[in-house]
Amino acid sequence: MDKTVSSAAEAVADIFDGASLAVGGFGLSGVPIWTIRALTEQGATDLEVVSNNCGVDGWGLAELLERGRIRRVIASYIGENREFGRQYLGGEIEVELTPQGTLAERLRAGGVGIPAFFTAAGAGTVVSDGGMPLRYAPDGSVALASEPKELRPFGTFGKNREYVLEHAIRTDFGLVRAAVGDRHGNLRFEKSTRNFNPLAGMAGKVTIAEVDELVEPGVLGPDDIHLPGIYVDRVVVLSREQSADLPIEKTTVRARPAASATGRNENEGAR
Repeated sequence: MDKTVSSAAEAVADIFDGASLAVGGFGLSGVPIWTIRALTEQGATDLEVVSNNCGVDGWGLAELLERGRIRRVIASYIGENREFGRQYLGGEIEVELTPQGTLAERLRAGGVGIPAFFTAAGAGTVVSDGGMPLRYAPDGSVALASEPKELRPFGTFGKNREYVLEHAIRTDFGLVRAAVGDRHGNLRFEKSTRNFNPLAGMAGKVTIAEVDELVEPGVLGPDDIHLPGIYVDRVVVLSREQSADLPIEKTTVRARPAASATGRNENEGAR
């Protein structure tokens, strides 16, 4: 089955208002930016997004966020996205902060049909006890807080301790970015882009993958496939220019020391 589509616009055409999206990427790594931009143009709003973070100011999921198109976010951290922080603290958006490993496992569980699981992460904190602010009121008070979660003791790993019940995440759509894909939807991710992309692809009922390179079925060996095509419904092939459009999150440079007069003379003499 050939799962390629002609454009990102075609791939996102049926994403509806109020849809839930699992989106791959971490910071600027592995973000399905062209699918996000097509969705921005498409106009769907009131979206619920599940992603490690919400992009950075002006790029990634922030392009939807800044236009007021996201209603709720399940994420690990707000990071350095000032607009995300402003909307959260200003009561404009609902945010469920989740430990990073727990978020990854919730997505994976949704993809493999596990409805819930127990984990030690967050047990005995506001994660399990409730009271974490989900939405603020305009005056800064907490308008909506998280509910307590079930705790259960287990004597696993040689000691008895409490674990918190976390529910799987299953979304209407999954949006991912892969280095290589074939026409059957099998995907290979490059290095750190494997962090959340395969999990977001597993969690989506309909998964859209944008790929830097398209190969024919059989070129990717079984050991090279990080997400099988059974999880992928649509493949968007990026142009070389689109693939190369990757900004740098932080540029760290230092001034080059000025060469001494002696050094210049020595270099000139060496010529």
